[in-house]
Amino acid sequence: MKKIYIVGAHSRSQTLGKYLTKLNMDVCVEAYLVNNDELNPQEIEGVPVIHFDENTILHTDYPVYLGTRGMYHRILSEQLTRMGMKEIISVTPELDMEFRNKYLKLYYKECGCEFVKINDFPDIACIYVVKSVYDKPLETEYILKSYEREIQVGAALTGSKICEIRDDVGMHISDKNMQFCELTGLYWLWKHAQNRYIGMEHYRRHFILKDNWEGVMVENQIDVILSTPLLVNPNIEQNYKNRHVESDWDYMLQALKQIHPEDYESAIAFFRDSNLYSPCNMFIMRKEILNKLCRWMFPIIMQCAEHIGVHGDVYQNRYPGFMAERLMTFYFQNHKSEYRLVYADKNFLM
Repeated sequence: MKKIYIVGAHSRSQTLGKYLTKLNMDVCVEAYLVNNDELNPQEIEGVPVIHFDENTILHTDYPVYLGTRGMYHRILSEQLTRMGMKEIISVTPELDMEFRNKYLKLYYKECGCEFVKINDFPDIACIYVVKSVYDKPLETEYILKSYEREIQVGAALTGSKICEIRDDVGMHISDKNMQFCELTGLYWLWKHAQNRYIGMEHYRRHFILKDNWEGVMVENQIDVILSTPLLVNPNIEQNYKNRHVESDWDYMLQALKQIHPEDYESAIAFFRDSNLYSPCNMFIMRKEILNKLCRWMFPIIMQCAEHIGVHGDVYQNRYPGFMAERLMTFYFQNHKSEYRLVYADKNFLM
């Protein structure tokens, strides 16, 4: 049994005692400590209330929770430190809120009810901004919009945690980030994000959107936003072969034919006849469409990575991401009768 002290003996500290003993069944309050001349109870539910000063002998290894008003915490902490107490926890409003929410979830669960708060529901739309520990600092600070949240990609490859959301939690391919780049973030969003509309941007590249873009998507029944297409010559296929490893492209088409034979002829024609594709793997789309895209695209990318392996050239080794840009463009061209697709410009931050 882990024993603790709580400083204070009135409602605030008594509530804290309830939280701590309910949330940690192995925690026992040894005593409530007071150092004032107020009328304090002699005990609280069988736990003694002890008036202390710097001559009081306490178990210095027991944690001490400051359950009084915050204005007294600094003085109390200094006094307890002089007494030799080794672990002093200041119960701030934020920590109190954390305890309260955990307690209520447990309480309602035991009552057979659900404790649901409004903020437990996912935002109707969220654009996730991919970021890694290897990104160069921006020369100009960028302030995230209310609908943007950063996600750390390649988190499995480093001990540094730079974002609250990371792509190495739950089902993930974070360890493939050196090749897959932002696709490890896309994979994580596919498996975990629950927003109605999900977007992906880069820390240097953000969509240029109206302030009420979420409402515009809903009101106009827009399913997908992609980055404004890039014009390449002479066509998508030959441009890839000119810029990257030609045999990689040829194998990607073989994999597509093997996995999605019904789409092969359409893909061959599109990559040969079109010279426009949406770059950077940036998008905003309805969650159910994202699921369909990823179920279609990732088996192709995974098979290519398994067959082709690693390129010594760091840039060319990022071929899964380069392939995904073209495959995503084709996928929505191939399904243009099913979805309302629009485009958005993007910025580039130095």
